[in-house]
Parts: sequence; structure tokens; C-alpha cells
Amino acid sequence: MSNTVQCVVLKTESEAMDVPPHPGDLGQRIFENVSKDGWKQWLERLTTIINENALNTADMKNLELIEKHMTGFFFGEGDFGQAPAGFQAGGGGGGKK
Repeated sequence: MSNTVQCVVLKTESEAMDVPPHPGDLGQRIFENVSKDGWKQWLERLTTIINENALNTADMKNLELIEKHMTGFFFGEGDFGQAPAGFQAGGGGGGKK
């Protein structure tokens, strides 16, 4: 049976990740409070953040900004983590069904 966590994203008990998804204390905190599905939602948001802000993930200042967004997205702390203005979840691009 897999481990579960009370996911701060899904607001329900869900399947836990196997390992911390990010280094350091923030990664451990996410590991203890975010499910696999909650992490998937973050990855979708991260793609939007990177694209909307033209971030380079090899640049340390950009990584610091991403961590601020992570903290805001998962834990509601700070001024980051909200969806960019005009963002629509689910792609809303009129793809085939």
C-alpha cells in the first residue's frame, strides 16, 4: 500500500511522492505536505510561470523566483504563487475531445 499525505493543494488525503521533489528544506516541506497529483498541478503552473516570465532555469535569480512561486502556490506565503493574469487552467485552447 502506498503512503499518503494530507495534500495542501488538493485539500484531501492523497498518494504521497516517493522522494522530495526539490532540494533543501523547501523540498522536504513539499514532500511532507503535497501529493503526487498536487505536484503535477504545480508542474503545470510552473510551465506557465516559466513561459510567461521568459525564465531561464539555469539562472540562479530565476530559480530563486521559482522557489518564491512554489512557496506561494503550495503554502500561500508571500506575494507569489497566484496564476498569471488571464491564465485559464486546463489549457482552454479548444483542443479535440
